[in-house]
Amino acid sequence: MQSNDVSAHVGIISCQQARLLRTAQYRKANLTGTLLPAQLHVFVRDWLSSNNILLKSRDGNVLIDSGYVRHAPLTLALLASRQGIGDGPLARLVNTHCHSDHMGGNAAIKSRYGCPIALPEGEAPLISSWDEKALWLGYCDQRADRFDVDEIIVPGESRVWGDLEWRALAAPGHDMRALVFYNPEHRLLVSGDALWENGYGIVMPVELEPSALPATRATLDMLANLDVRVVIPGHGDPFTDVSAALDRAFRRTTAFEADGKRVARHMLKVLLVFALLDKQRMRIADLPRYLDTVAVYRDFNALFFGLSPADLAQLLVGELERSHAVRREDGWLRSGGQG
Repeated sequence: MQSNDVSAHVGIISCQQARLLRTAQYRKANLTGTLLPAQLHVFVRDWLSSNNILLKSRDGNVLIDSGYVRHAPLTLALLASRQGIGDGPLARLVNTHCHSDHMGGNAAIKSRYGCPIALPEGEAPLISSWDEKALWLGYCDQRADRFDVDEIIVPGESRVWGDLEWRALAAPGHDMRALVFYNPEHRLLVSGDALWENGYGIVMPVELEPSALPATRATLDMLANLDVRVVIPGHGDPFTDVSAALDRAFRRTTAFEADGKRVARHMLKVLLVFALLDKQRMRIADLPRYLDTVAVYRDFNALFFGLSPADLAQLLVGELERSHAVRREDGWLRSGGQG
């Protein structure tokens, strides 16, 4: 893809993705020059793909997080657009952590640009061995194309991307090996899934990962002690009311600490909505068999709920319908949002 005209790339993506491409560019344009330095561009994505953070400089353009594998054509189109890097090179691809919605486009980007891929130190062994359970891939019915690790980023070190110095800070919880990146000059935080405007990424119950919730609280404490003006989250728009976001995150953590079954139920509901976004729709009649086939639902059901697959499906779908996260349509189940 050599042209930097968005219209030249519409043929390789769906009409819906073309709309998302225009939306992502528009939202990015509105953010640049107001909240963010001119060389930092955020392509705001959705809940299937993480946001893409582009840092431009004459010394080399750097992209943080690559989205989900099904959206790789859209990610490449965003990069090649006028608001991206056009025909320019990409010097490096960085991941905050290695869940499928953040690293699913890595292989496609590496193939297109030939750039090295830099990962948090703790993620590198899992990627090298392609541990589909630890990476929440096959274990959770998620996908990514395999890629190689070229560089590691160690917590505590600093990197210069986009002519800005970024400190890599350990942010365990949602992913026990995750990093966030903090720029003290402009008081910017690239938070991945450690902090969103309304919460954070799913966390393993203490029965399965005893350190996950304590680590989540410790990460929130660490973030609360930073002087942050703008948070650039893994999902959702960048935001400035950091205190309110942290307050919501702490309250969620307290609720989770009081009820392990709530943590498990929340995780399964989020994973099911993600699957619906990926697959577009699922037959309602097939859902019990699906929940009994995919290991994470089967394992959680055995440990926390002890329900038949049909009753587990009824529980999850009922709660998701009440929150308008899913909808029924002629015997199919779809996500309540856009995929």
